[in-house]
Amino acid sequence: MVEFIGMIGTQEVSEIHPASGPIVDRDTVRRFVSAHEEGGFDKVLVGHSSSTPDGLQVAAFAAAHSERLGFLVAHRPGFTEPTLAARQYATLDHFSGGGRVAMHVISGGSDTDQRRDGDWLDKDQRYARTDSYLQVVQKAWYSPEAFDFADEHYRVAGVQQEIRPLSPHIPIFFGGSSEAAFRVGGRHADVFALWGEPLAETAEQIARVHEAARAAGRTELPRISVSFRPILGATEEQAWARAHAIRDAIVAAKGGHGSFTGTRMRQAGAPANVGSQRLLAAAEKGELHDRCLWTATAAASGAAGNSTALVGTPETVAQALLDYVDIGVTTLLLRGYDPISDATDYGRELLPLVRAEVARRATRPVVSA
Repeated sequence: MVEFIGMIGTQEVSEIHPASGPIVDRDTVRRFVSAHEEGGFDKVLVGHSSSTPDGLQVAAFAAAHSERLGFLVAHRPGFTEPTLAARQYATLDHFSGGGRVAMHVISGGSDTDQRRDGDWLDKDQRYARTDSYLQVVQKAWYSPEAFDFADEHYRVAGVQQEIRPLSPHIPIFFGGSSEAAFRVGGRHADVFALWGEPLAETAEQIARVHEAARAAGRTELPRISVSFRPILGATEEQAWARAHAIRDAIVAAKGGHGSFTGTRMRQAGAPANVGSQRLLAAAEKGELHDRCLWTATAAASGAAGNSTALVGTPETVAQALLDYVDIGVTTLLLRGYDPISDATDYGRELLPLVRAEVARRATRPVVSA
């Protein structure tokens, strides 16, 4: 089984589309939800930055305008006390009907954006804080008895919350590509999220995540998510013409618009986070990798976020996604440069192809040696 995740926001903005209209446009949120729910996505990511609307409130509004869509709400440990965050996510789980909420833990890849919220810890300190944070959050959700917790980051006593998740388990997604990310995510993540690198490099990262999980004493290893920006066309020529137009628009915008992958999330000089460094390194090796992974969009935007594209017809891109499934990827996060119309196209043209092949493989007889 493969899980598909999209992304929603309160404005339709991307590297090639500057924000316009009200910062919170309720109709836009409803359009995002409709495109993804009708398109068959399992979840949508609600992003986080120091300047954008609060993700939990966005998810609560979106959930009230959907029937089954799940919400992966990005969360930076450190700005909310872990016991309060546990109550917030558990409350949303109840209001959305249970089983539709997940937490996407982002310890912070941009020092510049962290400091806008008053966080001056360095990367390793942030990951150490995240480790403590998630211990408290999960105890608050699931501990049958009152508990105390104390370390250098948090000190609580007698925690026994009335509001617990309605669903048996709120999944923890975890992002990062550094050694610290692997160590902490390997310990806590239900799903470890990677950006779209070439197949060989992705396989190496999957191995490192699983190695870290085993080192933490886990027997059930984290599932793996990989993020892409598909660029589709009715023909290969049309897809590539669109891809080059998108790259040119990002260059013209001097790195692109948007709070998550555009200029606002970039900082002077080389990026500090390893994920961006890895995407830029892949771009230096070449624009085109494997079946149709295109790194030019990452290079043009400074790789501030998930910014590598898969370019081609729906059939070509579906096969490329299946290549990642073949190396152990279970979750595919897909978002477009034309966010709402692309989500509609993915739901109509791309997701069914991948799901049909995964289902076909699941029913294929096993040939014994």
